[in-house]
Amino acid sequence: MEFGIEIPQGKPFDAVALGLNAVDHLIVVPRFPEFNTKIPFLSHTLAPGGQSATAMVALARLGMRARYIGSVGSDDLGRFQIESLAAEGVESSCVKVVEAAESQTAFIIIDEATGERTILWNRDERLTVGADEVDFDLVTSGRVLLLDGHDVEASIQAATYARRAGVPTVLDIDNFYKGAEELLPLIDFNICSSDFPKRVTGETDLRLGLKKLHEQSGTCFVTSTVGKYGVLAYFQGQYIHSPAFEVVCRDATGAGDAFHGGFIYGLLTGLSVEETLRFANAVAALKCRSIGARTALPTLEEVNGFLSDNRI
Repeated sequence: MEFGIEIPQGKPFDAVALGLNAVDHLIVVPRFPEFNTKIPFLSHTLAPGGQSATAMVALARLGMRARYIGSVGSDDLGRFQIESLAAEGVESSCVKVVEAAESQTAFIIIDEATGERTILWNRDERLTVGADEVDFDLVTSGRVLLLDGHDVEASIQAATYARRAGVPTVLDIDNFYKGAEELLPLIDFNICSSDFPKRVTGETDLRLGLKKLHEQSGTCFVTSTVGKYGVLAYFQGQYIHSPAFEVVCRDATGAGDAFHGGFIYGLLTGLSVEETLRFANAVAALKCRSIGARTALPTLEEVNGFLSDNRI
């Protein structure tokens, strides 16, 4: 099945993202601690992460021209984040440094046996990007625009600009932020968490929830990531299930961000719907090889080799 959507040409970037970045404290434990107990941790790693920023790094690793737009605090972690993007070849000159603000951080507890994680995060309100700060030329400088919807008003403005310029939009969303009902109709590809359709539609059945989400929002392509089961998409009246790959998972942090990067790669290169979902699943699986959201993000050669070795 083909997406049937026109991707603009002649842009300075293949993809642009407006959204979150973070610096993660990744703590590996032998088991998830019970309430009111003490256990030793096995390792602690400080690494860059964040939904939109990590997706752009994923695309850069795959050979795409990526730009990230967001905000950081005027602290060491903010400088660390910007330097990490530059080191990956992601254009980040438009990242806003907010004086006296603290950069977004997360403390992530990772179960050693499964690689599953629990995230504790905090974002300084001063990092919020307002609608009046969204620049038309910047958010439409790519062939695809990725949003995470956290700063809803800015995302609405960016999606409005993208639609005006004929740039398709991809949304990475897990929480129904206040005002998101105005954002969803402006999105072409909604790739959400497995419980997001229920939060919006009230449907407990994922299939019915995806269908209703499409009907309510008008978004042409709606997909939910469902962890070890892969992804389920609803498109042109059909359900498409793409199973996940079985890998030894050391850390699931950033797997969804990697999936979004892989999905955008498929859109940009003209892969079919089924090929795109399988490619994105492979990028997400390979990311899980190491601790950290970006550490094991694969190159294109690695993804193609993995797909060749894991034919479904």
